[in-house]
Amino acid sequence: MAVENGAAAMAVTVTGTRTVTGTRTVAPAKTKVTLATFDLPYITFYYNQKLLLYRLAPGAGDFQDVTARMADALGDALAYFYPLAGRILQEKGDGGALYVDGEEGAEVVEAAAEGVSVDELAGEACGEEADRLMQQLIPYTGVMNLEGLHRPLLAVQFTKLKDGLAVGCAFNHAVLDGTATWHFMTSWAELSRGAAAPSVLPVHNRAMARSVRVGLTLPASAEAHEETDPNGPKKPLVARVFSFPEDAVARIKAAANAVLPPGAKPFSTFQSLGAHIWRAVSRARGLGPADITVFAVFADCRARLDPPVPAAYFGNLIQAVFTGVPAGMLLGGPPELAAGMLQKAIDEHDVAAVTRRLDEYEAAPKLFHYSDAGPNCVAVGSSPRFRVYDVDFGFGRPDRVRSGGNNKFDGMVYLYPGRGGGGNGGIDVELALQPEPMQKLEKDDEFLLVAAA
Repeated sequence: MAVENGAAAMAVTVTGTRTVTGTRTVAPAKTKVTLATFDLPYITFYYNQKLLLYRLAPGAGDFQDVTARMADALGDALAYFYPLAGRILQEKGDGGALYVDGEEGAEVVEAAAEGVSVDELAGEACGEEADRLMQQLIPYTGVMNLEGLHRPLLAVQFTKLKDGLAVGCAFNHAVLDGTATWHFMTSWAELSRGAAAPSVLPVHNRAMARSVRVGLTLPASAEAHEETDPNGPKKPLVARVFSFPEDAVARIKAAANAVLPPGAKPFSTFQSLGAHIWRAVSRARGLGPADITVFAVFADCRARLDPPVPAAYFGNLIQAVFTGVPAGMLLGGPPELAAGMLQKAIDEHDVAAVTRRLDEYEAAPKLFHYSDAGPNCVAVGSSPRFRVYDVDFGFGRPDRVRSGGNNKFDGMVYLYPGRGGGGNGGIDVELALQPEPMQKLEKDDEFLLVAAA
């Protein structure tokens, strides 16, 4: 059974599993895609997991009809986004280049949790019990991307809820990044609504990003790789969503930009909010003045390359950008100090910096651990610009979008547009921390902006 969602799966019952392949009417003649240097660092990360929660209003159809239509549309989508229907292969055995090929298809699981309502999972007061249940609604928990050599590169779980539908997806991160993920999801939804083709077709030529072929010596297994993790066993974590409405985001941005000198480049919403989160998490951790804390953001490099790569490039085109500082300086300084550090690190990651990072990796390929982000880290791995609430399969927008437990470490952040989308200007901050710092953060009025509300 491919659903690996832990032992406490009491409320969720798997009712069926099947394979969906791309429809042949639009499938390409060539399906082989060699993984680029941008892809390879993620082979020893884990499948990226996303959960979308929908209400099914009267007239939307019953669960079987709805999911049958979605599965048919998934087959159509895989014909356009064909790497997700293949498997990872390695040329010339161990030490060869990695590529994706084949038409084995994606895995689709059907399940039921009919005693659970959408509100119990999507409400603002969602606690630990609901969070644990949500992890059972997404397939491939604890599955490393390395296993794409013999597993589907995409798994989808449809779960029937009391008053709705949960769509849990697991994507092999060695094949695509967040931008490509949400391009696929919105395209799948378009096809489910009856479109003849996606409005924006994917670009599969990975040589336009990097044409160097890099060989890798892969670990014998995911377990063998994890045994070498210098960060030790995974720590117990608590995940929470902090919702910042538009006016709160505006106050955070205004505070960061309040004392900029004339002519200075203003801080963006991301830089301002990132600094706000970084400072608050460092307070909650109780760091000493000399303790180094690192902020990392996985930056999209499509527009950074020369020439730029199309936004529809389907693959990984991200690199981690780091900046660090002693906690005493971070917390003793004003908000613009932290925002300025983020701005500087992001602005300096130009085409020369991107190329330098690629050259270094190609000269000495490395198998990373997903928690290799630096000491006392806050790392952002998603963007509120992703159109996550535009994924309408024909029965409305999702009520809530969340991430699964894979690739989460202490300080991992996912940013989403405010619940419901629609350009409301709000931002949801999904954050994973160890239990004690999280308890402190939940009571931090400065972080929550209670005093200013």
